[in-house]
Amino acid sequence: MSKNIHLPIPVMGALRKLGQDINDARRRRRITMALMAERAGIAVNTLAKIEKGDPASSMAAYASVLFVLGLTNNLRDLADASRDLTGRMLEEERLPKRIRTPKAEK
Repeated sequence: MSKNIHLPIPVMGALRKLGQDINDARRRRRITMALMAERAGIAVNTLAKIEKGDPASSMAAYASVLFVLGLTNNLRDLADASRDLTGRMLEEERLPKRIRTPKAEK
């Protein structure tokens, strides 16, 4: 990994898995690293870092690679509110216990 970026272990694991998944998807499609980098508009060196899960690579570079692989929908839905179970549970805790009808003005 480049630079000294300190991230929580689960985050590093997720980035490594994402990098490996990108590598697997590229190879399943029989796309060379040079062609993938060219299509994504990044350097081959950057692609190699992404495929290793480098946290210093920009989100734009990751997004470009996912676009080339046809996986942009996965990125778009990454933090989708419908999948945010914790956020929905917290929101439900804040719901009022009962709803009162507003009093009519005299």
